[in-house]
Amino acid sequence: MRVLDFKGLKCPIPVLKAFKIVKEEKEINEFTFLTDDTSAPKDFRDFCKNTGFILISINKKNDHHEIVIKRPNSGK
Repeated sequence: MRVLDFKGLKCPIPVLKAFKIVKEEKEINEFTFLTDDTSAPKDFRDFCKNTGFILISINKKNDHHEIVIKRPNSGK
């Protein structure tokens, strides 16, 4: 699993950075993104719907969201 801190970045930057990273890091199956962008939950839901990634969870923390996704067919 890889954890990426995107706090302070606003829409659409977190999802664009996420897309680039998951494309480049094919050996990693699960990603956790930390973001304080209020549109991130919807953006990551759409991202998963459009890319086939599986949305594991979206958890609201005190000052940010923790979003966990995994590759389809990763077996983990």
